[in-house]
Amino acid sequence: MVMNFSQIDPWILALAGITVVITLWMGFRSAKGSKSASDFFVAGRSVSVGWNASAISGEYLSAASFMGIAGMVMSSGYDALWYPVCYACGYLFLLLFIAGPLRRFGAYTIPDFAEGRFDSPLFRRIAVCFVLFIGFFYTMPQMKGAGTALSYILPGLPYWVGVVVVGAVITLNVALGGMKGITLIQAVQYWIKMFAISAPVFVLISVFGGYGKNLSLNQSAAEASAKPALVQSADALMTQRRALPEKAPKDDAWLAPFGPLTTKAVKAAADALPEGERMGFLDHNKKPYSLIYTFSLIVALVCGTAGLPHILVRFYTNPDGVAAKKTTMWVMILIGVFYVFPPVFGVMGRNLMPELYTGLAGVKGTDAVVLRLPTLITQKYGVLGSILSGITCAGAFAAFMSTFSGLLVSMTGALAHDVYGRMIRPNSTPGQRMRMFKWCAVLIGSISVVLGCFVEPLEINFMVGQAFAIAAASYFPLLFMSVWWRGMTMRGAATGMLTGGLCALLAAAATNVSNLSLDKGPMGKVFAGFAPLNHFWAAHPLLRILCEQPAIWTVPLAIGLMVIVSKATRASVPADIRMKMLVLHAPEALGLKQEYIQDHQGPAH
Repeated sequence: MVMNFSQIDPWILALAGITVVITLWMGFRSAKGSKSASDFFVAGRSVSVGWNASAISGEYLSAASFMGIAGMVMSSGYDALWYPVCYACGYLFLLLFIAGPLRRFGAYTIPDFAEGRFDSPLFRRIAVCFVLFIGFFYTMPQMKGAGTALSYILPGLPYWVGVVVVGAVITLNVALGGMKGITLIQAVQYWIKMFAISAPVFVLISVFGGYGKNLSLNQSAAEASAKPALVQSADALMTQRRALPEKAPKDDAWLAPFGPLTTKAVKAAADALPEGERMGFLDHNKKPYSLIYTFSLIVALVCGTAGLPHILVRFYTNPDGVAAKKTTMWVMILIGVFYVFPPVFGVMGRNLMPELYTGLAGVKGTDAVVLRLPTLITQKYGVLGSILSGITCAGAFAAFMSTFSGLLVSMTGALAHDVYGRMIRPNSTPGQRMRMFKWCAVLIGSISVVLGCFVEPLEINFMVGQAFAIAAASYFPLLFMSVWWRGMTMRGAATGMLTGGLCALLAAAATNVSNLSLDKGPMGKVFAGFAPLNHFWAAHPLLRILCEQPAIWTVPLAIGLMVIVSKATRASVPADIRMKMLVLHAPEALGLKQEYIQDHQGPAH
């Protein structure tokens, strides 16, 4: 593929470039203030509620939120709305059950909490593994967003180049300033994303009609196709919106409560049956299978939000538990407002840019709808369309850069603090741990770039949902049960987290490799050996659903094992469990709040 410089829009390139330059400038500026290990790992525990809420929102609103939700609404219809709803609802769990106690315990990382709660260095090692598992699953869709955005900005640029460039920029920022260095960046990037997603929507609505009008085009088409008497109105309708390609879902399916997303497993199974048996199979199985898929997705997204290590570590940067709870409340408000806008792009894109269903617009799939839709304004208002598209590109860069920054800090902290500082060299100085942090950032960033090069054919939001499922089956049960049940033992916690988390990991990996084997490009050849899995899924649709969305069985499995094994090993409950539970739940005014990690409080040397 050869780059075509004549197709490069200078406005789009300039606005995206400004975002990258500002990010680098803030990274270098903030790095000057990161002088101690505490600054690198938890930003000195001094981040205010407003800044931390903006930073968490900026970190949480990833490529899946900025690009993926709109793309999935366009490709799958109203099924996809479970994603933004549950992304926001997950913070209610955090607010009620985890945020305050976690901050009062006072640690640097979740593995710190695991060791401190159960007095077990071994448990720290187990917990570190899941920081990396969840983190790498979550970085892959961020890299997909980076490659997609840069391929759009620079037509003809290979996908992998965008992955490498963005990965290198973020790795440099994190290595320079750690947590304190990226806090300012992520807070600013939230407001960049908020402007970049909302401003184009208002302009598009003023030109092409509002959300209700665009949605009614799909509803009218669905009604017309169902009633022969309305064929003429259907013909009139098609003059108002562009014809949908064969790959696009039909209007009635796109608008259905159980649409293309939740019914794809049962439809694939029906397609494998003889013609006369298909409709009976669909009528009998469509609703129950769709309900299982939907409930499992809800469990994954809500519980997964409360188990994401790169979000949870943010609460250690608040001064106290009260500030952590206030931060969580404001995060719910900030991300709730943001999620109003991506579905509008999805609905309008279906009517105005149907070529995205076939990938004829130069970028694979509907994930590019947020980037490309504003260019339609160019036809009426010239350069304004390029400016709006440049703004959305800048927002996309802010999305995957801020989230990748948080993931990189989380995974790097696990290696530098937990593995190196607590296991390999427990007597290392803060200065040595800071240097190791920088080297680990380069290592993790490089691995993330390599993994990101393999996932171009997969949907951004789909991959993020699977990362949430792994977090829901591992860290969420660990934190929820450890904070609220004093009868938990180390063996019970470890058994449940390992079993639930690994089952979710393996199940998600199986569906990903089978999906990659269907790709018509190079990834199809790389993963061709897994193609027979697709025949297995067609014959066993329920198993496909349980592997694609494993939270519905892995979360109860993890919690159940924790209870059973803890009951069987009740003699090993930590002797000081009463005091630990007081530390977790007593108001700060009683003076029981502790800083579990004390040896990093001084400046590095």
